[in-house]
Amino acid sequence: MVMTVLAAWCIGSRRPGRRKIGFCCFIASNVLWAVWGWQAEAWALIILQFCLCAMNLRGWRKNTQMEVCG
Repeated sequence: MVMTVLAAWCIGSRRPGRRKIGFCCFIASNVLWAVWGWQAEAWALIILQFCLCAMNLRGWRKNTQMEVCG
């Protein structure tokens, strides 16, 4: 949970580099939640984390494009 909160804080930054760190933290938290879900046999949680990870990767890409164009 701490990783998720840290990620949310970084994503709210106006600095592209800090947002990039936020996306890395979100992706790490997705992995951690999925590992926990696997151990708990919480299959819906694992599916949710894969979906959220895909959205975070999309955000990473858009943030990187804004950096280049920006």
